[in-house]
Formats: sequence, C-alpha cells, structure tokens
Amino acid sequence: MKSIDQKYEKLQQILAGMESVIIGYSGGVDSTFLAKVATDALGDKALCVAALSESYPRHEREEAAEFARRLGLHFITINTFELDNPDYRKNAPDRCYHCKKEILSQLQRIARERGFQTIALGTNFDDLGDYRPGQQAASESGARSPMVEAELTKDDIRTLSKRLNLPTWDKPSFACLSSRFPYGEEISKEKLEMVDRAEQVLREHHFRQFRVRHHDNLARIEVPSDEMQKLLDHREEIVERLRTIGYRYVSMDLTGYRTGSMNEALHQIESPVLNP
Repeated sequence: MKSIDQKYEKLQQILAGMESVIIGYSGGVDSTFLAKVATDALGDKALCVAALSESYPRHEREEAAEFARRLGLHFITINTFELDNPDYRKNAPDRCYHCKKEILSQLQRIARERGFQTIALGTNFDDLGDYRPGQQAASESGARSPMVEAELTKDDIRTLSKRLNLPTWDKPSFACLSSRFPYGEEISKEKLEMVDRAEQVLREHHFRQFRVRHHDNLARIEVPSDEMQKLLDHREEIVERLRTIGYRYVSMDLTGYRTGSMNEALHQIESPVLNP
C-alpha cells in the first residue's frame, strides 16, 4: 500500500502536469484541499469555481467564499439551473446525475471562454464504493478526479488538510439540500428553502453534524447519539421555530445521524437506474 506521503506526492505531480485546471469548488473538505494543492502547483492557472443554486445552503456559500479569500484561491461563482430540469425535480435515484451534468456543462463553458484545459472534481478514493450517479456525468464529460487517481481517501485528505492548516480539515461532511428528500418526492425551490432555514436553526444551537430530512410536512432530525440529549433539551424552541417555517410535525431519528440515509430505501423504488 502507498503511504499518505506517496499519495500526496502523486497528487502534486498530477496537478503540476496540468497546463491549467478548473476546480469544482464547494468549500467542503475534499474540494478545498484539492483547490489548495492545485493553487500551490499552478497559481492563477488553477481557477476555483463554486456553482450556486437553490440546493447549495446559504451558510455553505458564505463559508466557501471566506475560505477562498483566506487561502488566496483564484475564485469565482457561477449560477446553475438544475431545477429547470424536470428529470432533476422529480427526484429519482439518478437525481445527482442530472445535477452534476448541469454543473459540468457550466464548468465546460467557463473553460472554453477562459482557455482552461482541464476540469477537476474533488471526488476521493472512498467515493468509489458508494452509489454516486454524479460520477457517471463526470466520466461522460471527461472531468478528472485527481484524488482518485492518487488513491487519497477521506481520512488521508483530512490528515493532509490538518498539516496544511486548512480550516476544513475537521469540517463535518456536507451534501446538497436535495439529499434531504425521499426519492420520488418532487423538489422545489420552496421546499429547499424550508430545509435550509430548518438546518440553520440547528446550526444556531451549535449542533455540529446534523441533517433535517424533509417528509412533506414532517421534519426528521438526525444528530449523532451523543447530541440527542442536547436536542431534547432545546426541543420546545426548535419545534416552535420549525413549525413557523412550515413543518407541522418535528421528530428525532433515534438511529442518529448518518450520511446517505435516504439511500436506505433505494431497494423499494422501481428505477431504470437500479433495475436496468
């Protein structure tokens, strides 16, 4: 097995070998690390692009811009319009494919207009073991995943980020707001705003890792088991605020926080993606 230092050196070599690169940047652990290493290797020939849409939480937008400023990244934002696509809005299990396809089409446009040669994404080696239809869109577009090529795992990236004093080294995992909906429930701007506002309530109570899963008029809150008592301690205020947002019922998931919990029901859904 390669050591973490060997993997890091490989990543640096991959990026240094690119004439110029656009980094799909979100301000999360992976994309921030990739953006920093690419900027160190290529200077302003590395352009970090954040794609703004209704599914990108307001807090994450602000944080991504702040990280870019602190790290001296060559940074711009663009708007994407995945909600204009009915295949995205209907929220089938291949939703991420349509989202990634929209984002990559906009990144390709920027690359053409500004003369950048390569598009790179912050996919890590661990992501290959999960159900991620967005990877198909990336493959079709010709985008590269340098950290996969270097075999860098999530733990590797956090360790190296800490070495580089990146503010994201211990940042909780992030996923777009559309991941809060059960497959088959149509996504809308209004519903995304509800989830964003509800999660902001938990952020204001200083919960670190959480999700508000949207089930029509019910909000299902996921927090780690060691924060469940804290959620109960603030139950009345949180319930009241989520009701003003539009939820009639507010529940706590006793299973606790876990990434991709909506994927647990995939086997129950008839989809050409899963049942070719």
